[in-house]
Amino acid sequence: MAYIKGDDRPTDESSERCPFCRIPADDSAESLVVARGETVFAVLNLYPYNPGHLMVCPYRHVADYTDLDAAETAEVAAFTQTAMRVIRAVSNAHGFNLGMNQGSVAGAGIAAHLHQHVVPRWGGDTNFMPVVGRTKVLPQLLVDTRKMLADAWPSPKG
Repeated sequence: MAYIKGDDRPTDESSERCPFCRIPADDSAESLVVARGETVFAVLNLYPYNPGHLMVCPYRHVADYTDLDAAETAEVAAFTQTAMRVIRAVSNAHGFNLGMNQGSVAGAGIAAHLHQHVVPRWGGDTNFMPVVGRTKVLPQLLVDTRKMLADAWPSPKG
């Protein structure tokens, strides 16, 4: 319901109110940050579609994919690949949905800050609960999922 009501969704486009700009400053497990890179970070979705649903976000407050510089573009791609490998290793995902919703008209909940969704999928992962119960059952707490993924994320080279 928090997602549907828009709780914590910024009402303006400024970086001061943007959760994706504030999250990286929080070093606690409650931030749900899985991994940090030079120009991007991976964070669990607060309202996941499936367990392990995370987002790759640039630190820089940009709205459009075409606004990324070459280093950000490369690291978004590398983090997406790593996220897929890590999620497969820890939860045996059968497939993935990857995507960016560009602009609120395209479905972006936070349109002012680019983020790529990495959604793990399993055969039969859509069941009667969303249809009949209008709810989704997630078998794990987000902080537990974050720890599992963060522990499996490879260390940066260097």
